[in-house]
Parts: sequence; C-alpha cells; structure tokens
Amino acid sequence: MLLSYQPAHQRARCILYTTMAIQDELLTKAREKFPADDDYDKIVAAYEFADKNHAGQKRLSGEAYIIHPISVALILLDWDMDRDTIVAGLLHDVVEDTNTSLLEVEEKFGHDVAVLVDGVTKVGQARAGRDDIDTYLPRTKDNLTKLLVATGADVRVIIIKLADRLHNLRTLEYQPRDKQLKKARESLEIFGPLADRLNMGRVRVEIEDLSFKYLMPHKYAELKKTIDTRISRSKQSLEDVRREVSGALTREGISFRIDGRIKSVYSLYKKLNKHPNIDEIYDLIALRIITDDVTSCYLVLGVLHQMYQPLPGRIKDYISRPKRNGYQSLHTTVETPKGQIVEFQIRTKHMHEYAEHGLAAAFHYNEQKVGGGSYSSKGLAPMPKELKWIQDLQCAAGKLRAGEKVDLDDLKVSLFSDRIFVYTPKGDILDLPAGAMPLDFAYQVHSDVAAHATGFTINGKIARFDTPLKSGDVVEVITRRNVIPHVDWLNKIATAHARDKLRSQLKKAGRLKE
Repeated sequence: MLLSYQPAHQRARCILYTTMAIQDELLTKAREKFPADDDYDKIVAAYEFADKNHAGQKRLSGEAYIIHPISVALILLDWDMDRDTIVAGLLHDVVEDTNTSLLEVEEKFGHDVAVLVDGVTKVGQARAGRDDIDTYLPRTKDNLTKLLVATGADVRVIIIKLADRLHNLRTLEYQPRDKQLKKARESLEIFGPLADRLNMGRVRVEIEDLSFKYLMPHKYAELKKTIDTRISRSKQSLEDVRREVSGALTREGISFRIDGRIKSVYSLYKKLNKHPNIDEIYDLIALRIITDDVTSCYLVLGVLHQMYQPLPGRIKDYISRPKRNGYQSLHTTVETPKGQIVEFQIRTKHMHEYAEHGLAAAFHYNEQKVGGGSYSSKGLAPMPKELKWIQDLQCAAGKLRAGEKVDLDDLKVSLFSDRIFVYTPKGDILDLPAGAMPLDFAYQVHSDVAAHATGFTINGKIARFDTPLKSGDVVEVITRRNVIPHVDWLNKIATAHARDKLRSQLKKAGRLKE
C-alpha cells in the first residue's frame, strides 16, 4: 500500500509489555546489533544492574519502572547508536532515582558511560544537583542550560535525552493534566527544535505531534480528521501517478523506490497559520522517490518535468544548497494532465537516512574513536559542517568546567532562533541566526578579519555595522591593518560566538575590564 497514515503516537505507541517480553526484545536486538561478546555482555550487565536497582519501582501506568530504560535503549538501538550509548540509556535514571552513585556507575561501566549518565541526569533534574552527580558537569541555573552544557560535554547526551523524552511522551496519558501540559510545552519549545537542529526529522515529527495532541486536543483531532479525509479522496489518484512515474523511471533504467509521505498534524497546523486556505497547501501528501546517487536524483527530476507541468516557484534544490541542518533533497510540485497537484521529493538513500535520523545516522561511535574532529571530549570523526554549532556547546561546557563565565542566554538565542544563510564573495555559505549583523558574519569568517573590520558591503553596497542580515545576502568585510576592535561593537553583534571573541580581544587590548 502506497499511503497508510497513522499519527506518530499511534505508529509508535508504547504497549504495556510484560517485563519478560520487553527484556527478550532488548536482548534479541542487542545481539543482532552487537554480535561481539564483549559488547553484548556489557549491555546485558547494564540491564541487570538497572533491573536490580529499579526493583520495586513502578511507573504511573502500573508498569515496572525497568520498562522505561529498556524502552529508551530500544529506541537507541533503532537509531543504530554505539554500545556505550545503549548502556547509558539503560542506566540513565539509576543515579537520579535510586541510591546508586555516579562513582559506582563509573567503576562498573567506565568513564565514558558515567559522563553520559551524568549528562542525562543533569538535563533531567528540576532541582539543584546532588554532590555525587556534579563530578563532570557544573551546576547550572535551569533545565535548558543544563541541556546545552551537557550536550556540549558529549553530544550523545542529547541523543539519549531525546530517546528518553520520546518514550515519556508516548506514555504521557498516565500523567496528571498539569504535567502533561508542562511536558508537552517543553517538548514543543525545546526538544522539537533540538531534534530539528540535529536533522532528526522522524523524531521531530513525533515529538511535535504528541505534544500538540496534549496542548490543543480539539484542534489536533480536527486536523487529523481533515488529513484522513483528504488521504481517502486522493489515494487512488496518487496510486495512478505512482504507477505512471514508476513505469517511466523503469524505462529510463533508473534504480529507485517510491513511497508516500503524509504531512504531520502539527506541520499542517503551522502551515495553515500562514496559508489559511488548505486547498493551496500542495505538500499535504507527497510522493518520495529514493535513488542510488545524486546524478539519478536530477535525472528523476528531468523525467518528472517531461511527464508533468512543474509549478513556477515550486522547484527547490536542497541538494546543491542544503538546509541549515544538513537536510538534502529535491522538491518539485507538478500538475498532472488530469489537473491534480502533486509534490515530489527526490533524494539518495544516504540523504533519506540522514533526513530521518540526522545526527544518529551521520556518525557511529566506535571503540577506537579515531578521527580528527570531536563529537565528544574523546575525539571522533570530523563534525559535519551543518552541525558545527555543537562545537559552540562544547566550548561553553569546557569554559564552565574551568570556572569561566559564559553568556548562556546568548548561546540559547543562537541555537533556537530562526537561521539565515549568508554568502561570502567567493560563494561560501555561512549559517547565522536571524538578526545577525555584519560583525557576526565577520567573526564567523575569522576573528582576526573581524578585529580589523572598518566597514562592510552587503550585495555590493556599503552597509552600517548594525544592518540586520537577510538570507541570500553577499557580505564582504572591508579591513584595515591599523583598525582595532571597539567596545561599542558589543552593541552591534547578535551571536554568542562573536560576543565571546570580541570580549577576548577587548580584554587582551586592555579595553574591557570585568
């Protein structure tokens, strides 16, 4: 069947397993993913340790508590995460919810696992941390700050936390209404955007739909019914289009697979806020074509445009110019001879996997931890360019651990505001938050270039230092060797990165005292 829509919370509904059944599922999947005895035995040991320490604890659903950490570990296994991440997923609540100390976790499972457990515990705490969980991460003022700092210490922390939040949202029905609203609002405002920044599209959609269902249940039900109705009306005609396209691509000798994508309830809600006429929302249902390579993507696009009339302004090339989070795909909306409007998304298998799972698909940790960059403090494969913002978190975490002052409010603004793409005169693309100004651009290029900035041109015209940049702007930095940074530049920047670099330069020059 081409299209079969169920909301995310129904597709991944957490059934009330018996402990034995979910334990068997965990051990079976762990053995499949980690055939080596050392890896598998460590996961089994973590399960047994968690089971022993959570013994007697219950969730509000009435389940044994151990089902929650096992469910988190199963999600992480589905995301193909490394062994230590799976182990930390099983252990993520033992320090906070039992008498287990972080030192005991480290002694039994190693330093890396302890850092991950410490980070997830930090993120989840609503109160000040206990002494035994402050070993690796500093105390911080609020949950979002804890999240940012813990993520900076090791990005796998946020992967575990997303899995933890996902399972909690799937079982949110058992919480009192006030807790439902709090968790749903926090998930929509923080965890959804974080999943998006990590390009974990499938996770983002499920978080958003589950949260929206609890925050606006009547609107959710109304839009879900709308989607169901339109799918029912369009199913046969879309199946006809699918057969036509499949035949054409087969005749061209292109290897492909084709399926359907249904717009999520929350995405439709946001779209209707901008475009109230649902008949003008052409991507409610889309056909997705997945090919072997980039060349085939463009060949498919050509075939589609020979078969159907493309709509002006509806062709988007996110392969040559990826979205800010690394998403790549070709999008085109066409009109068939029968007058049906259809959106197509075309991508490679690799692009599709990355679009679905993002960071979790972008790298896999290994025991050798080789590579020139660092996703964590241990040093792993080089960071994909679209995830360089994680290095800002790592830098902030390092400074806090060293007792240095960090403006985390600015960091939050940089991470959670809308983003813009700005170009250098050579065509390089820089990703900046909306509201960024030329000095933010300059410090992103290089701090030495920014330090000697005497002016800027935007799209070939002289611009003021406090001119807000827009996506697509081409910015050039005009420099002079005798120019030095000014204190008043602090009022003409918007990003934490630029402010941090400028403050360092001003202090070094003796022009700023703190």
